[in-house]
Amino acid sequence: MIAIDTNVLLRYLLADDAAQYAKAKTLIKDQHPVLITDVVLAEALWALTGRRYDIDKAAVCADVHGLIGDGAFIFESSQVIWSSLCDYEEAKPVRGKELDFVDSLIANKSRFIAENNGASLFYFYSFDKAVAQLKSTRKP
Repeated sequence: MIAIDTNVLLRYLLADDAAQYAKAKTLIKDQHPVLITDVVLAEALWALTGRRYDIDKAAVCADVHGLIGDGAFIFESSQVIWSSLCDYEEAKPVRGKELDFVDSLIANKSRFIAENNGASLFYFYSFDKAVAQLKSTRKP
């Protein structure tokens, strides 16, 4: 197994620098499982939806589906990623504010960690109105 940093994942997804894309693709397709940690995925999606790249929700979903479906990748928390993606896809804008994938990931990861520690997550608290539509989420 190998692990990659956010910048390698971004070059692979964007192919915006030919030399770095070629190196990233070679690493990823080199028959070693490639670990994408939750932090790397979150950081990459944060960058992709930011001002510089400004990709929309449909593109985020397509990218995450593509990564999940590509046998080259394994995830730190594949079930958490899948649950986060489902919540993100189903979320509706709240007063013009879209749910961020990263917020969905944070909420789902919190629930996962609680359950893996033999506890139930009573609530996930956030001031974000779009996050409030997620299961077990409350405003402080």
